[in-house]
Amino acid sequence: MGGVVDTASIIQGYARGYFLMADEGGRLDWYSSKNRALIPLDRRFRYPKSLKRVLNQNRFSVAINRDFAGVCAGCADRSLTWISPELMQIYQQLHQAGWAYSFETWQGDQLAGGILGLAIRGVFIGESMFYKIPDGSKVAMVKLVEHLRERDFCLFDAQMQNPHLARFGAYTISEKEYHTLLEGALLKHCHFV
Repeated sequence: MGGVVDTASIIQGYARGYFLMADEGGRLDWYSSKNRALIPLDRRFRYPKSLKRVLNQNRFSVAINRDFAGVCAGCADRSLTWISPELMQIYQQLHQAGWAYSFETWQGDQLAGGILGLAIRGVFIGESMFYKIPDGSKVAMVKLVEHLRERDFCLFDAQMQNPHLARFGAYTISEKEYHTLLEGALLKHCHFV
């Protein structure tokens, strides 16, 4: 893919199925995955029964971009992170250009959790998620799926599978299948906000 140059080239890289990550030394590069993880936007989406109680209690409110920098910092705040300072600057640049978003949960005036991602036409590419208050990121996931459905998005790319995402029905597909779905999603004209 070459080096990161400007917003247009970054979006073009994501639209071709690549994503940015920093290695342990902080060097930024493009990556892809032979088994791409997707969050279903149809009836296959699920979540633990215990989360239904939390949702019914309305303990969290939801916001978009109320604290984009805070969500970026929360996502990067872990012992092993692939979100380098350079990548944080790129997310901020993409956010200012209208491509990157934070989907957040709040408890009063406290940021509870959130999901960082890019919206390109009919695809939402989830970059990372975090929580400060238990269930904050889980509620964000449920509410984000509802939001994407309402906005007629057809693809929620989670990039790489993990046990946490599997609890929501996340599944993997081949790189070839992913590119077919991505091409279709890029033909749509969805608006995240």
